[in-house]
Amino acid sequence: FGEVWGAEYEMASFPFTLRNAGSSTLLDNNVPCAVCRAKTRASVLMVPAHKECHEEWTKEYSGYLTTGYKGHVGRNQYACMDAAPEVLAAGHLNENGALFFHVEGVCGSLPCPPYINGRELTCVVCTK
Repeated sequence: FGEVWGAEYEMASFPFTLRNAGSSTLLDNNVPCAVCRAKTRASVLMVPAHKECHEEWTKEYSGYLTTGYKGHVGRNQYACMDAAPEVLAAGHLNENGALFFHVEGVCGSLPCPPYINGRELTCVVCTK
């Protein structure tokens, strides 16, 4: 049988700025669902390792790249999390359902510079 779990942050507040958390850390707080809707722009692009959009694209928000833990079984997708994330008031338990970790650059297949080994990656969500 399958199970459905909520998602929680698996990171301390750095590099994020807490928007409405009741604590000083994101760790184990529940992640609310979010939808990026642009009524007049049909294309959405998430650009890792950038803070600004390409020319002719509209910036919706920027933040930091997140994903599941590399050692966990299953598929993980990358998500651009707002630099000032919100939390759900309903929970601060360590239930380890779906987890969001920040993504760090690793030199090798990524050129360093401009990347810095072990540094969190930024991201931006753009529409057109």
